[in-house]
Amino acid sequence: MNRIAAIAVLSLGVLASAAFASEGEGGGGFINLDKSLIVQVVNFGLLLVVLVKLLYKPLLSKMEERTAAIKRSLEEAQAARAEAQREREEHAAKIQAAHAEAQAIRATALAEAAEEQRRLVESARAEATRLVQSARNELEQDVRRARQDLRREVGDLAISVAERLVKRSLRDDDHRRIVDDAIARVGTSN
Repeated sequence: MNRIAAIAVLSLGVLASAAFASEGEGGGGFINLDKSLIVQVVNFGLLLVVLVKLLYKPLLSKMEERTAAIKRSLEEAQAARAEAQREREEHAAKIQAAHAEAQAIRATALAEAAEEQRRLVESARAEATRLVQSARNELEQDVRRARQDLRREVGDLAISVAERLVKRSLRDDDHRRIVDDAIARVGTSN
């Protein structure tokens, strides 16, 4: 409103100076200092009031609305930027947490794999030990059986030799003594 008053005072000043200038020249100027000047000033004032009411105030309100809309847009843009930054930080934190979780899972898997490998090695060693012991036991049994078979065969062979000798010239006592000696020798050598 202060601007309008300044424009009105400036306009009146211009009109008054033009009126004084035209009096000095001898009349017939653009502005005459009579009743028509007052009517022109009143008309100009009414024109200013109408222009202020119809154009200036709506223009100011539209400019204020536009300024408010621009401020709102800037605030929304800043809010959106802040939200985007917050989401970016959230995503970065989630990615970092996922990376840490993946590292933990990897470490756990490696530990489990090492433990499983250790268990398998121990199991293989135990199985190897069991197989070696079983083979030794079987070998010992086979050796025992072979000795028994050998003793029987030696005994049978000794009996057959003794029979031949007996048939030739020995008596039963001699045969028994020879067989016992042969069995005793075979038993002590093994």
